[in-house]
Parts: sequence; structure tokens; C-alpha cells
Amino acid sequence: MEDGTSQSPGHCADTGYDYDVFQWDTREDCEVRQILDRIADKWSLLVIALLEQRRLRFTELRRAIDGVSQRMLTRTLRHLERDGLVTRTVYPTVPPRVEYALTPLGATLHTTIQALVGWTEEHQQEIAAARAAYDARERAEQAEQAERDGTADARNVAGGTAAARGGSGDARDAKGGTAGAGHVRGDARDAPVSGGGRAVPAGRRAGPA
Repeated sequence: MEDGTSQSPGHCADTGYDYDVFQWDTREDCEVRQILDRIADKWSLLVIALLEQRRLRFTELRRAIDGVSQRMLTRTLRHLERDGLVTRTVYPTVPPRVEYALTPLGATLHTTIQALVGWTEEHQQEIAAARAAYDARERAEQAEQAERDGTADARNVAGGTAAARGGSGDARDAKGGTAGAGHVRGDARDAPVSGGGRAVPAGRRAGPA
């Protein structure tokens, strides 16, 4: 390859890491990663494992795979066919009969899938115990957090109640101050006018004595 040129986006060459440790490129357009994503998909694994035994029709595959929808099974079979792992044969019958089978390339995955299934069966108890321990820790942490949140909420409620009580006292004091001011004004009106004058009724001007 000439200087200044680069590989195509889908090329997954050595990225500078030790190949034994880092065996494929993590870029989304890496072909190796795309193939691994396809083969490692749970529906693909089940389809390949079932077709390894014999040819099957679409309805037989769907009955055998619990939980898969018609749309998802159709997509999975099309992807496997595109990757060259599955063949689709249409027979000229009424109604048309369609069967799926593994290609020679797809059959080479048998040993790999069997190894994965064997590992799962061997370690399923350990995985179940790890899940149970993790779930127990999660529940304990959630309960502890809920208890802390409840304590904090109780303190906030208590503080709000005390503040409300203080506000009521201030309101009563202010009301008492207003009443006191009214008494002062009344006393001022009732007081005699000094210097021999007389009190002037409201709304009248003081005339000559």
C-alpha cells in the first residue's frame, strides 16, 4: 500500500495491540465485529443449533424457539442467509413449502456452539449463585438508601413544622402591635387640648375662642 493511503473503513488490520489479547477492532464498521455480533446473537445461536440437527421449515423453527416473534425470526434467517450460513429452499407446492438448512460454512460452527453450550451448562450454578448474591446486595443497598431518605424527609418535615409555628407567633405579635397602635390613636383623640383650647371635632375647623 502506498504512503499516504489508508485501508477501507471495514478493514480490521492490526491496531497496534497484541493480537493474542486484542483480537479484533472495536470500530462499528469492522467486519469481524459485525460477524461476531451476528453469530453471538441469541436467536442466531438457537437457529444454528436447531438446523445443525436437520432441515426445518419456518413454522417448525418458530415453534421450537420459545419467545421469538415472526418478524424477528424472519430477520434472523435473512441475515444468516446473507452471511452464507443458512440456505433457503422453496419447493413448488401449493402452498409453497420453504425449508432452511445450514450451509457447509454454517456447519463448521457446530463445535464452537457446542463448546459454548457446554461451558454454560458447567458453570450455570456458579452464575446463578453470583446473580443471587448481587441481587441481595442491591436490595440491601436500596433498603439502606430508602431508610436514609426517610430519615432526611422526617427531619425536613420537623424543621418545616417548627418554622410554621414560629411564623404563627410572629403573626400574633404583629396583630397585637396593630391593636396597640389603635389604642394609642384613641388616647390621643381623647386627650384635652392644652393652653385653654377645646377639642376640635373631626371635620370642623377651629374658630375664634
